[in-house]
Parts: sequence; structure tokens; C-alpha cells
Amino acid sequence: MKRGSLRTRMLLVSALVTLVALGLAGWTMAGVLARVVTGGIDQRLDAQLAVLASVVDQDGRVDRARLSARQGSLAAGPGWYWRIEGPAGAIGSADFPALRPPFPLPPGAAAPLPPVPLEGEDAKGRVHARQLVLDTNAGPVTLTAAAPGRVIGRPVRDALVPLASAILVLAAIFALAAWVQLRFALRPLAALVAQIGAIRRGERDAVDEAQPAELQPLAAELNALATANAATLAAARQSAANLAHALKTPVATLALTVDADSPAAAQVRRIEGVIRHTLARARAAAVNQRASTAVAPVVTDVAGVIGTLYPAIVVERAVPEGARVAIDAHDFAEMLGNLLDNAARHARSRVTLAVTRDGIGPVAVQIEDDGPGIPAERREQVLQPGVRLDEGPAGDGFGLAIVRDLLALYGGRMALGESGLGGLRVVLHCPDGGSQPG
Repeated sequence: MKRGSLRTRMLLVSALVTLVALGLAGWTMAGVLARVVTGGIDQRLDAQLAVLASVVDQDGRVDRARLSARQGSLAAGPGWYWRIEGPAGAIGSADFPALRPPFPLPPGAAAPLPPVPLEGEDAKGRVHARQLVLDTNAGPVTLTAAAPGRVIGRPVRDALVPLASAILVLAAIFALAAWVQLRFALRPLAALVAQIGAIRRGERDAVDEAQPAELQPLAAELNALATANAATLAAARQSAANLAHALKTPVATLALTVDADSPAAAQVRRIEGVIRHTLARARAAAVNQRASTAVAPVVTDVAGVIGTLYPAIVVERAVPEGARVAIDAHDFAEMLGNLLDNAARHARSRVTLAVTRDGIGPVAVQIEDDGPGIPAERREQVLQPGVRLDEGPAGDGFGLAIVRDLLALYGGRMALGESGLGGLRVVLHCPDGGSQPG
């Protein structure tokens, strides 16, 4: 799970709520259990107080013979105490602990009904007691019976251990249920993300609007956005096409009025190149980033044209089936046309085109020729618009620059190097358009 994800947040909130709820439940059950056990001990202490009360007469005297006869019901074991305190003195267990109310009474609060609960400590720990005051002719007589705190704490602890285990098991079950619930709840959102990715790759035009009620507005807005972007893209491309068509005829007419070998003809070709270069940059607002084009058909078409224009040049191709690039088909054809035309024009007899891919990174389109090549120190220079290294009449010096700029609009890059055939090697690193295994 990624940090800050909805799944992480919802799981953390669910876990926190579950822990708090189970903690409160455990605390409540422990309190109820402690009260039940304490109630049982109080009943036993009250029975001892009844025994003590039975040996005190109306004059506050203690019938010691009767007390001795009933001593067995008072001797419950170590840590159990009793005491009778009256006008004639006090008798009872040795080392009787000091006792106090378990909590102070608020001002004005009524005293609890007898017997009164008391708390204290002895050498072994907490002591729980009950106290009863008898009214006699000689004055009040206080009867106290006490039990060790362990007779309350031990049963509570013995019950809390399996209770805590059950709470932990419930917490694990709730956590698993929350995880499963989130997986099912977020599955439509994951599917929507996959569909948006398919739109970006050009594999579909819209997302499914048959979504859960919470996602239907989002799906509708995404489709509206995709439609608006497609309309904007179409309008921009049409504007670029209209501009190219409007400029093409005047430039062609101008070219017919000048001698092909004159300086004016070179200037006309330069104007044509500037127009093409400017239009390529203008495509930045109209590039279809969701395009997905099969490489093999475009290579076949462009190589066929080059073979017709340069019959003496052999164009060798190695294109795996299923290779696709995330570039508009017309733009990809223009890139290959520029590069293959340039390679065939300078090659002696051979041009090669090879496409490689690994299914992870970009698709590499490599074009090589056996011509004179370009020195390493001049390769960056030829990427500048209008720069040419040869003095021949063909070409305007914009081909490589146009290809580089157009490829960059799609997130790709172009590299120049030395070919193994002796000439120039041009490598186009194109974004993958969803290549399938060949």
C-alpha cells in the first residue's frame, strides 16, 4: 500500500475504530465482571456480618461462647479479617488493617445503605471489607468483615485472559473483513483508472458510465473532458492542415517562376522548409498523445515510396510484428519519410531500418546508411533548423530538425551516431504504444 492512498487511510481509520470499540467493550466487560465477583464476595462478607451481629445482645455485650461456636464460619483463610468494636472494647483478628471508604462522598450526598463497603491494605496487598453499625442500649457497635483483594482480582484476571484473546481474534477478523471490503469497494475505481489509461494510450475513446452511484458523476465528467479534448485536437489539426494547404499553392507557384538552379530557387526551397518547420512546431497544441500506431504498415508504405524515388538504393527492414508507437500515424510516417529520404539521398547503395523493443522501455527505430556520414563534432550542428553540410541542390536542411522537434512533442528523443555501414546512424526512441509480443 502506498503512503497517502485511500486504501491505507480507510484501513487505518477502520483499524483505529475497531481497536477503540473492542477496547471499550473489553473495558466494560472487565468492569462488569469485577462488579459480579465483588458482589459475590460482598454476599459472603455480609453473611459474616450477620454471624457477628448474632453474638451481640441489646446491651452491646458480646456472647463469647456463641462467638467461639461460630468461629469456624469466620475463619475463611489467610487475609480474611473480622472485628467487633463497641463501648466495652474491640475484639477480632490480629493485625486488622486500617480501612477507608473506597471513594470520598460528594458534599451533600446521602450515605450508602448498610453494610458500607470499605477498602484498605495489609502486608499482602489490597483488602476489601464490609462494615455494619448496630444500635444497642450501651451505644453503637461496629461490625467489620474483610477479605483479601486477591479473591476478587484473581477470578477477574482468569476471566480477562481468554476475553483478551477473544478480543484479539475479533480484531483480526474485523481487520480482514475491512481489507476484503475495501478491495471490493475500490475495484470499480481501479477499473476506472485502467480505462483512463486505455484512453491515454488510444485504445478506447471513453470510460464506461455504468458505474456505482458515487462514481457515475466522475465517469460522466471524464467522458465530457475526453470529448472536449478530442474536439479541440481535431480543430487544431484542421487549422494546421488548412494553413499548410493555403501556403502550399503560393509557394509552388513561386517555385515555377524561378530557374531551378538559380539562387531564388534555393530561397524558395528555404521558405518551404521554414513553413514545414513552423507547422511542425505548431503541432505542439494538436499532438494526439493518446495515439497508438502499428509500426510495420507505416514502414512498408514509406519504404515503398523511397524505393520508387531511389531505385538504386536497397532498403532493408527488420520490424517485429506487434510493435506499436504512441505517435500519430501521419506524424510517424513524416518522421520516417524525412529520415529514409535523407539516408537514401546520401547512401551509396544500402539503407537499413531496424525496430527493437523489450516491452518495458521505448520502441527504438534505427536507420543506417552506407554514405559518408557526419563527423561527430558536426552532428549537433545539423540538428539546427536550416543547417546543411552538403552543397547539393536537394534538401533544405530542415529534415532532422523537424523529426527531432516532432518526436519531442510525443515525449521521445532522437540520437545521432556512426553507422556500422560507414555512414550515419539515427535512432528514434519512441514512446511505446502498447506493443504486443511478436
